Amino acid sequence: MTYTAREQWEKHYGAGKGFRQVGERERALLAEHTPVPEGGGRALDVGCGTGGLAAYLASLGYTVDACDFAGSAIARAREEHADVEGVRWLHLDIERDDPAPLNDAGYDLIMLRLMYPFVQDRGRVVHGLGERLRDGGALVVITPVAESTPEERRGIALDEDEIALVGAGWERVERLDADGLAFLVLRGPCHAETRAVEKRPTTGHALTGALAVVTDDSGRVLLGRSRRGMLELPGGKTTGPEDFAAAAVRELAEETGLLAEEADAHVVSMLVDDSHGLPRLTAVVRVTGWSGRLANPEPDQFARWEFHDVHALACAGDVFVPAAQALDAVWPGIIPGLPPVVSYPLAVEQPPVPGEPAEAVRLRQAMARTVIDGGWAPSAPVQQALRTVPRHRFAPEVNLKAAYDGGDHAVITRRDETGTALSSVSAAWLQADMIEHLHLKQGAVVFEAGSGGYNAELIAHVTAPDGRVVTVDIDPWVVRRTGRFLTEAGSGRVTVVEADAALGAPAALVPRGGFDGSVITYSCWDIAPAWREQLAEGGRLVLPLEMGGYSRAVTFERRGQVLHARHFTYCGFVRDQGQQARSIPVVSLLDGGLALRFEHGTAADTAGLEEALRGPRHELTTGVTMGANSYFGSLQLYAATTLPAFCRLAAHQDPAEGVTVIARDRDAPAIVGDASLAYVTHVQTQDGDRPEDKQWEWVVHAFGEQGSELAEQLAATVRAWDSHVRADDNDRHADPVLTVYPAGTADDLLPAGDVLDKEHCRLVFRWPGRDALLPRLKEAARRRAPRAGTTEQQVSAWERPDARAPGGWYLCGDGTARRRSSGSQQQTWTGSRAGGGAGGVKEARVVDRDGQDAVGREGGDGQPGQPACQAARTTGDLRRGDPPARQA
Repeated sequence: MTYTAREQWEKHYGAGKGFRQVGERERALLAEHTPVPEGGGRALDVGCGTGGLAAYLASLGYTVDACDFAGSAIARAREEHADVEGVRWLHLDIERDDPAPLNDAGYDLIMLRLMYPFVQDRGRVVHGLGERLRDGGALVVITPVAESTPEERRGIALDEDEIALVGAGWERVERLDADGLAFLVLRGPCHAETRAVEKRPTTGHALTGALAVVTDDSGRVLLGRSRRGMLELPGGKTTGPEDFAAAAVRELAEETGLLAEEADAHVVSMLVDDSHGLPRLTAVVRVTGWSGRLANPEPDQFARWEFHDVHALACAGDVFVPAAQALDAVWPGIIPGLPPVVSYPLAVEQPPVPGEPAEAVRLRQAMARTVIDGGWAPSAPVQQALRTVPRHRFAPEVNLKAAYDGGDHAVITRRDETGTALSSVSAAWLQADMIEHLHLKQGAVVFEAGSGGYNAELIAHVTAPDGRVVTVDIDPWVVRRTGRFLTEAGSGRVTVVEADAALGAPAALVPRGGFDGSVITYSCWDIAPAWREQLAEGGRLVLPLEMGGYSRAVTFERRGQVLHARHFTYCGFVRDQGQQARSIPVVSLLDGGLALRFEHGTAADTAGLEEALRGPRHELTTGVTMGANSYFGSLQLYAATTLPAFCRLAAHQDPAEGVTVIARDRDAPAIVGDASLAYVTHVQTQDGDRPEDKQWEWVVHAFGEQGSELAEQLAATVRAWDSHVRADDNDRHADPVLTVYPAGTADDLLPAGDVLDKEHCRLVFRWPGRDALLPRLKEAARRRAPRAGTTEQQVSAWERPDARAPGGWYLCGDGTARRRSSGSQQQTWTGSRAGGGAGGVKEARVVDRDGQDAVGREGGDGQPGQPACQAARTTGDLRRGDPPARQA
């Protein structure tokens, strides 16, 4: 029985024929070397035939999945073992079918008995099965050996070289004998790190050749296992006046039997390196179409040819150096740690190359369902884009399951030398949400900052058939990678540009009137002016904006020179690298055990904090509690945008080792004063077996002479958040009204709210229930005092004394105004005034966003007066709990 076609096996089992029965020696070895784990185990029998081995494994105590590509074999197995419990019979071709029926939780034992020689892509199949093994599990291959098999049947046996390849890359390989059959037990990770290796030195003065990169209808790449023990691409040296494309086509036919037309062979890159000191020039030729049946016409040169999963190329073992570099030229980043090479990518009109496995289609539909069911993609165009664009082809370094994760999983595609992520394919739900909020129409032209390919293709699909995307990235490697992937699997409606995206798109690519929408795919500390200037009036800009170090994907709509926020989405992204890249001031404390991060960009004076942290800790409960799975991201953002001297206190030690209760590698909102600090965190106050029985309370801890005062300020902020922002439904917390003005906009042109100044813009936040005082000082001068006989006042002077000095007034999160006294006591403003008529003098002092006191003296005679807490309006007194009047 040397046939391999499915139809032949169907006839074989349909005719009542059988196969070699499981011998006693095999049974004994299985019982000895693969015992059932305690509590039961799960086994997979691949190529089960009529089910004898599966039934035996069930008798040992395994729960068994038994599969075969012959439906007649499965039918007989069900009939002949109808009384056997614990076996699931699956009609499945393990090499070509979607493995959806297999157990997602993996297996303790996987069996390939007398079927391995019949597999075409052996390395891929064994690697894929190895990834399904549970910890401590084993893959067992039982196969005839060539030297003990009659010559006419050696097609179903393995020689010693082939048996050695079975165990390549496995941590442990044990070979036993089962009545003349090789009994191989493979354990441990099945990943052999890819290593680029050279052949022996050659003669001549230079080497010139072409390598063909060929994929099948499942997107897998063709590689040959050479007799030198390494993987190689089809290809070889050019001869005479032969061009590179012709050489690749000729070598493909000579080495594999596959036929291609020169018109389907595209030289996509030229690679220059050296081999044993000789210059070497290699043409990378992408073959986009071929015919014929895979064979091995040169058995003296190659042991066999197989198609390999692209994501598995990083653990393929030894690969010939030019072949590894050529694979990296087509799928940049797929093989890490390659030797240096000079690469010249060529701008060729290569058509997209189709091909994907059935598993990819199923997983993509499942991902789309998850995103749609989560409410992230309500529109039909975005839904169809999720179902259509092949995400895995823009993240080839991971397997299909990871590429199509519908949860919060992002695929990291590039890291720096410290391991920090520089580029990624974001979570699908977040990409869908950001595209939805662009409100795109067919034919829209969209700008994307930060490239990768997949997000741009989603947008191109949404705006089809006439829309287009301009995507810009500062990293040459990312641009090259994005261009390759778009060539391989794109629509042709995305233009990739290497430039600093903070400067916008090149002028020649900006449509008249501006882009219909713009999306930024990396975390931004600031909003680049070009993004506003290149956006059409009424167009939308969606970007992950950092505010106090907390990121939100904010949707802005342009109205003149002002951006108006329309939507907030909690998110996280890699940080920008270009002109807007920022280093956040960080102050280390207590020998690195703690660190203060000043996310707004300016570090406060931390003198004396070390001593304060070694002193007593003041604790203040807020009375604000929360249960399990409660969302408090809105508290973080509220604190970051309303508190003066805001920072984040990060812990780099366990709570038991330090002076805070902050968990290691976590941080908490904090504020600093003179040699004083306060932070807010949640402390568990109730426990229980059920989530609903557990409860936490927000508690403020403070250090230093001003600690109690700072604690009161933080506690007031938490209570204000609880009253005005928080909601019982995690999805219904209130967002601020946010408007963004160009840097340099005068204070009197800003609306009421808390102002957060960046280098290129001014952000104004207006939170529900918060009566923040205006920075509009000129408008303040135009206000009339309400008392009879007063006249319009003029602002005569503005000063900025230290906000932390005793006697300074500050605005709390609940809107009340308080003052610090020299004895660390705290007073609430009661509205004292001096004067009465036209000559009345008033002063207002409130801590502003820079952590400084803004002092305004109003008076018709220009003379200083007694303190008052109303810079812009002098209506009514301010008492504890009575917030200042909100300004129009």
